[in-house]
Amino acid sequence: MEGTDPVNKKLAAALSGGAVLVLALSGCGGDDETNDKLNSWAKEVCDSVQPQIKKIAAANASIQKETSDDSAPADVQKADSQGFQDISDAYKAMATAIQRAGAPDVEDGAKKQKAAVAELNQLSTAYGELKKKSDALNTKDQAKFADGLEGVATELEKLSKTGSDALKELEKGEVGQAMAEQESCKSATSSGGVSAPASAS
Repeated sequence: MEGTDPVNKKLAAALSGGAVLVLALSGCGGDDETNDKLNSWAKEVCDSVQPQIKKIAAANASIQKETSDDSAPADVQKADSQGFQDISDAYKAMATAIQRAGAPDVEDGAKKQKAAVAELNQLSTAYGELKKKSDALNTKDQAKFADGLEGVATELEKLSKTGSDALKELEKGEVGQAMAEQESCKSATSSGGVSAPASAS
C-alpha cells in the first residue's frame, strides 16, 4: 500500500476536519434564564441530534481506521462508502429534526431555522456525492486507486472547510444557552470523537 499511504493520511486529516461541523450542534456554555417554549425546542433538537453526532463520529473513526491501517484498496473503498453514506444520512436526519422542531422562539428564528436546514441538507448531498465517487474508484489498479482516493480526499478537505455558518447563526444567544442546558447536548459534547485535532487545518 506504499503508493496510497500519503493519500490515506490526507484523507484521515480531511475527515478529522469535517468533524468540526458537528461541533456547532453540541451546545455551548451559558446559564441565563430562557423561556419554556425555547427550552422545549432545544430539548427536542438536542435529543434528535445527539445520536446523529455519534453516528458521524463513528463513521469518521471507521474511515480513519481503514485509511491508516494500510488496508487493501477494496477494504478502504468499502469503509469509505459506508462511512460517507452514514454521514450523509446523519446530516439528513439532523435537517429533518430541526425542520420538525419548527422555528425557535427568538428573533429571526424562522429565517435561521430555514438556513440551518438548508445547510444540513447540502452537507447530506455532498457526502452522498463523495460516496458515489468512492464507489467508482478502481480498486484493481493500485495507482489509479491512489489517484482516485486523492480526488476524494481533496473534495473532503474542501467540504471540511465549508464551515457551518447557518448552524452557528441558529445557535447564537438564547438558543445556544437553551441547548447548553439540555443533557443530550451536554453528553454530545463530552462523548468524545467529535472534536477535531488541530492537524486537520
